[in-house]
Amino acid sequence: QVQLVESGGDFMQVGGSLRLSCAASGIIFSYNFMGWYRQAPGKQRELVARIYPGGSTVYADSVKGRFTISRDNAKDTIYLQMNSLKPEDTAVYYCNAVHARLGDDPNLGSWGQGTQVTVSS
Repeated sequence: QVQLVESGGDFMQVGGSLRLSCAASGIIFSYNFMGWYRQAPGKQRELVARIYPGGSTVYADSVKGRFTISRDNAKDTIYLQMNSLKPEDTAVYYCNAVHARLGDDPNLGSWGQGTQVTVSS
């Protein structure tokens, strides 16, 4: 059974930094596309960042230069380093894992329960 457990969400001030973690179990971690998505109240869930088994990354334009996604295959964990936080970063952040053979659609994979990030001005 796949389990993705996020942690690290918090209440932050504008300009602050935060690191989210997602620990995976029940999957062959190194074969999975891993990603962070977020959903703000009244909005659709959106991609924040994705990291592929080889280490290549994709970022939403809104977070480029501020957020960094990384993976530790030895710990079956991904991270999202979030710097220069803005109020518009406020959302529930979800971890996602999709096996490489299923392709790029995150809805074909598994989701974590989410962790709340709130940025106050």
